[in-house]
Amino acid sequence: MKEILKPEDYIEPACPFCTDAYKTEKPKETVPVDRVLSRLDALLSKNDTEGAERHLLYWLGECERTGDMRARLTLLDEQMGLMRKMGKNEAATAAAEEAIHLVAALKQEGTQCHGTVLLNAATVNKAFGRNDAAIALYEEARKILEALPTPPALLAGLYNNAATAYTSAGDYAKAKELFNRALSIMLETENGECDAAITYLNLADLTAAQKGAENGEKEIEEYLDRAEELLEARKYESEGYYAFVCDKCAPVFTHYGRFFYGKELKARAEEIYERS
Repeated sequence: MKEILKPEDYIEPACPFCTDAYKTEKPKETVPVDRVLSRLDALLSKNDTEGAERHLLYWLGECERTGDMRARLTLLDEQMGLMRKMGKNEAATAAAEEAIHLVAALKQEGTQCHGTVLLNAATVNKAFGRNDAAIALYEEARKILEALPTPPALLAGLYNNAATAYTSAGDYAKAKELFNRALSIMLETENGECDAAITYLNLADLTAAQKGAENGEKEIEEYLDRAEELLEARKYESEGYYAFVCDKCAPVFTHYGRFFYGKELKARAEEIYERS
């Protein structure tokens, strides 16, 4: 079955600021990473992906000029996610490859930063059809992040993303196990409703792929109900991420026959973007 909600449609970089990459000595002139990321968030909240791309490219150039490779690693992590969402395979893949190289150059192997880079690189591979490579990177990331005191939200993102790769591979039992692990975290996490809603929609797609839409109808409807319930719990949100999630979840509801709700989610997203 064709995927309805694709990773490149909704997944943000799981760890937007890899602070453990800053433990080594900094160059004399550094890039103001906090300010760069704040501006990036502002652009993305308006759905200005082209502006965000220009912003990142400028500051990646500044990292090169100043020799601030720690900042460059952080911004490459962001670039992976943005290029993936924009469908730019070559740029996303190049960012992933350079980020993995920089992890070793900065002696960050085995850290949370390393695990996060592997997670984002895996998601790039998944988004552009390299599913086997994605699974290998997800498993490498799991070995690192599960051995560390990793923030729960980061682990949930890892499980959710890896599960989509296993779904594509036809390993439905493994995919369901990982989706459920992600849900067990997100449902207990403050403001985790949007990500949990996405996972329920992924479970609906998994059920359709495994059992067929007709045979799995009851289970699919239950997952859709749970996703809608969670999205409604955040109904009065005005932030860009909620708008982004509504926009990308809308076609899934439409695909499964909930046309009115799909239309409502699209309108909700557009209204938030217009106000931003």
